[in-house]
Amino acid sequence: MLLPSLEIESGTSLFPNCHSLQLIHPPDEVKCIDSGLDFDLMCCGLPTISPPPPVHVQRQTKTALPTALFITMACFLAPAFLLVLQTYAAPPDVFQVGFGITLDPMDLHSGQAANISGDVSSSPPPGTSKRAPHSIIIGVRKGGTRALLEMLDIHPEVAVAATEVHFFDWDENYAKGFEWYRELMPYSYPHQITVEKTPGYFTSALAPERICAMNSSIKLLLILRDPSERVISDYTQVYFNRLENRKPVQAIENLLVRNGALNVRYKAIQRSLYDVHIRNWLRHFPLEQIHIVDGDALIRDPLPELQKVERFLNLPPRIVSSNFYFNQTKGFYCIRSDGRERCLHESKGRPHPAVNSTVLQQLRSYLKEHNRTFFRLVKRTFDWQ
Repeated sequence: MLLPSLEIESGTSLFPNCHSLQLIHPPDEVKCIDSGLDFDLMCCGLPTISPPPPVHVQRQTKTALPTALFITMACFLAPAFLLVLQTYAAPPDVFQVGFGITLDPMDLHSGQAANISGDVSSSPPPGTSKRAPHSIIIGVRKGGTRALLEMLDIHPEVAVAATEVHFFDWDENYAKGFEWYRELMPYSYPHQITVEKTPGYFTSALAPERICAMNSSIKLLLILRDPSERVISDYTQVYFNRLENRKPVQAIENLLVRNGALNVRYKAIQRSLYDVHIRNWLRHFPLEQIHIVDGDALIRDPLPELQKVERFLNLPPRIVSSNFYFNQTKGFYCIRSDGRERCLHESKGRPHPAVNSTVLQQLRSYLKEHNRTFFRLVKRTFDWQ
């Protein structure tokens, strides 16, 4: 990376042969642009990659003194140049208080692999670091996890991971180790908390134990919605994904019903058995460490649900009603913060297909008993059909 030049008037007694000086990344060379003269920082006792140019004794002419003075002054100024270099070369996201969520039209789609940019071996500026998450949004898929994460990102004391990491539910990622996982977290300041979200964790048999092994006192966020509506939303996402990839699609009734009976092995239904999955989490975490966000209420009126999350995470109240406005065109609330208005990606809030009423009633009847068991386990009820 080429840094801005330090302009020196040509013909001055201090730098007679230079028009400008430039620091060149990596920080081990200073170049005199006009004359082509290079010198490293060995003279200042600093590390260098290339050896210093040889000194030719036979060139002791009347220009020797200005040249020596040039090198001496440059070495004297080298620490200042390095300070400038460290400032310019730091990873761009170091200076963000929270990791900005990319919204419409440049949304980071669910499940997209995370990217680590920059040189992870370089030291960040003082007071910033990548840390393991203090809280994880564990699910559920199509429950409103993206909306919750983006709304939490409004808070100045929250730094959110940009993508779904899938560290605890995908064996190939978990095998890469904890340091790999930590490097995917955003830079944050000591007063901030880091939040990661991967909806697949809630239905994973392995994620609860693995997360507990990392931090048994971590605070978990679980956002849920009416399980029958979640099934239809799950189908809708898969339907449009298959259309975009020019793959064959089926009517939802053909997936929900097999041989005249409800197809309880259908993955979308399995993900809506909240009681089955919460039992696995309660084997490793007390209920007090799992805060359940009402996804249906979050869509209708975001602020009350977010205020509960602030209290659960011991955050000062910073999210206010003016951070939200209802978008009549999209049909849901959008975010207003930092002087900008942002909405969820157009893939969110897609209209659901009409479902045969008999099939829908079969689905709701099957889920009702599972819902009752779930209410008993979490010691609260929800207004689900």
